[in-house]
Amino acid sequence: MFRIRRIFDSVVPSNQRAISQVLEILRAQFPTARPIDFEKLPEQLTDPLKYHYRSLLLVAEDGLGKVKGFAMLLHFPDVRAVYLELISAAPKGTGGGIGGALYERVREEALALRPLGLFFECSVDDPLVIQDQAVLKNNKARLKFYERYGARPIINNDYASPVRPGDRDLYFLVYDNLGQSCPLPRTALRKIVRAVLERKYGDLLSESQIKEVVRSFRDDPAQLRASRYQKERTTTKYDIPHKPIALIVNEGHDIHHVKDRGYVEAPVRIASILHEIDKSGLFRRLNPRRMAERHIKAVHDRHFVDYLRRACASLSPTQSIYPIIFPLRNLQKPPKDIELQVGYYCMDTFTPFSSNAYKAARGAVDCALTGAEEILSDSPLAYALVRPPGHHAERRVFGGFCYFNSSAIAAHYLSQFGRVALLDLDYHHGNGSQDIFYTRDDVLTLSIHGAPPDIYPHFSGFSNERGEDAGLGFNCNYPLPFQITAERYRRTLHEAINRIRSYKPRFLVIALGLDTAKDDPTGSWPLMPADFCVNGQLVGQLKLPTLVVQEGGYRTRTLGMNARHFFEGLWEGHNHSLLQKK
Repeated sequence: MFRIRRIFDSVVPSNQRAISQVLEILRAQFPTARPIDFEKLPEQLTDPLKYHYRSLLLVAEDGLGKVKGFAMLLHFPDVRAVYLELISAAPKGTGGGIGGALYERVREEALALRPLGLFFECSVDDPLVIQDQAVLKNNKARLKFYERYGARPIINNDYASPVRPGDRDLYFLVYDNLGQSCPLPRTALRKIVRAVLERKYGDLLSESQIKEVVRSFRDDPAQLRASRYQKERTTTKYDIPHKPIALIVNEGHDIHHVKDRGYVEAPVRIASILHEIDKSGLFRRLNPRRMAERHIKAVHDRHFVDYLRRACASLSPTQSIYPIIFPLRNLQKPPKDIELQVGYYCMDTFTPFSSNAYKAARGAVDCALTGAEEILSDSPLAYALVRPPGHHAERRVFGGFCYFNSSAIAAHYLSQFGRVALLDLDYHHGNGSQDIFYTRDDVLTLSIHGAPPDIYPHFSGFSNERGEDAGLGFNCNYPLPFQITAERYRRTLHEAINRIRSYKPRFLVIALGLDTAKDDPTGSWPLMPADFCVNGQLVGQLKLPTLVVQEGGYRTRTLGMNARHFFEGLWEGHNHSLLQKK
């Protein structure tokens, strides 16, 4: 198994490790290439002005972070072209679908940039030029592979001419129209060819050689070689703007069902949301993957995690335990009795644990991390529909119906690959996420919530709580009064979104509380379905790879409708610019 993710820079340690492995593959697979062509790779990602193109690096990694293959694309926006500079599996890494998966992802990334097409070089398959039969066989196999996608050499030109007399290392210029039906005009093609030759080979080719090759493209529109290895077929256009939202549901959530009077965090919440969002047609359902407990312990205190697992396992199926005493003065000596320890690890008097609380919370974490992996791969939007919620769970305590902070665990996981903004839209302050990231600057935490001390959790969420040490300025609270208007909420959301833009994260995690809705039993605000749609649009317009993790929302009569409207707005906002150009 492997996933494909995009490398945005060479700063984050996980990206540095991936780039280092890419360079190893390059040296092994292309031993005759110039070292300078490899050494510039990290700089290409961060300095498009120097190279006159923007570079996109995709890596296929296994679960241990080992790079199994990669692809490097160059975007020439001024001539509306994407150029596939390199694509390669690791040595002995062919097979297993890596090449095909990488090229399909390349096509998706390219089409999202709205180019005239995808261009790349492929070694010629002419037996008069290639004498070595093994090399000729490999060249034919490559061209056969690309023909499956409708990509073929552009004919009637001198692109595959030798740079120096006797040179037999010759390449076709191959064109993939990405399923688009428009012909490729000669004027546009000549500009693209010139851009490729000047920006990639300007130190090898003279201006006269470049002019000669450019002028050799005389067909208008450009003509492609007839298929030699595949039957002619019509390619299917990728519908990138309509890519569905990855939906991961915590199927086992209903094993955690506390039936005590007044306990509103009930299993029916998930069914209510599913019933409505299924109507939208925006989602594709995925199974959650089982994730290691180490991801939880990367965010939560290991003693707390171990205690919750042991304590839940010790209870009968019908038993729930609530805290009865809290160690305000001595946190250094936890009691040995399991029931007394509840108060040591819990922050309130209305969040019990039961025999299945740990299992259900683990399932929620699995869903959130699966969603995180999806947006690291090829999903622009993912939704972890889970219960129990998690955003009140701090590093070493649970509470507010929350046991493990799924949103924070996913944000921490994503932070290995780039900066993350965690936007909490629940009616109640995201105290858990604040506590976990308060001294860090690689995860920006923002929370719009009912103002303390009147609203739970009462003792956190003040506007002057801005972070500490390296995290100073990277925790943003937006407390709002008990009674507000939808317009007031939107103005505050605009403020939070502007802060996210200035932070320039690579990923966005949304802790989605729907308890901001009118008549929610735990809230006091007036938001209606239309408001959720508009708010979703505003967030979607950030156009960041976005993971949404379900938190609160307890009025089941309107819960699903509000969720559907939020995601319809989110999807529309995220895809709006592409739809406009279609």
